[in-house]
Amino acid sequence: MKYLASKFIISAEKLSQCPETTLDEFPLLGRSNVGKSSFINALANNKKLAKTSNTPGKTRLINYFNFSDKFMIADLPGYGYAKVSREAQARWQKYLEEYLLNRSQIKSLVQLIDSRHDIQKNDYQMREWVNAYNLPIITIATKIDYVPKNKVINVITKIKKEFGGIVLPFSSVEHRYNEDVLDFFMNNQ
Repeated sequence: MKYLASKFIISAEKLSQCPETTLDEFPLLGRSNVGKSSFINALANNKKLAKTSNTPGKTRLINYFNFSDKFMIADLPGYGYAKVSREAQARWQKYLEEYLLNRSQIKSLVQLIDSRHDIQKNDYQMREWVNAYNLPIITIATKIDYVPKNKVINVITKIKKEFGGIVLPFSSVEHRYNEDVLDFFMNNQ
């Protein structure tokens, strides 16, 4: 199993606060509680790198993580749940759209889908928005360790049928899928 040295860099609310870097960037899109922080921690083999929470909606900024000066992962606020005002949600949406549409370092968006459940309405809405702007994207099926082994192929096939493109399974518990994800990040630069 290969791991890359990784570290937290900075949190940013909007595009103008993002770090200046030439590294390729992979922003994580996903519902609150889909496992974005656990995804980062599993890739880094460091359970304390990105803060995890049982309470959805804790990530409120763009959190940057550097992986061995090879690429950056940007952990974005989750969509679908947040106990904040409509005004705050509207501000997040504006800042995130500005970031996703104008950040030149973005190589590909990474949408995380909880493999234990059917694709949710707001997952479809996010994908429609991404497709409307023709942005590059891959899909990661998280929490695949909760899916019975004889159903994993069916889950991946179903997500691929709905969203197309690359769909990779992932488990923050069983690190056997890490290598495929890291290979994607390393070979798409």
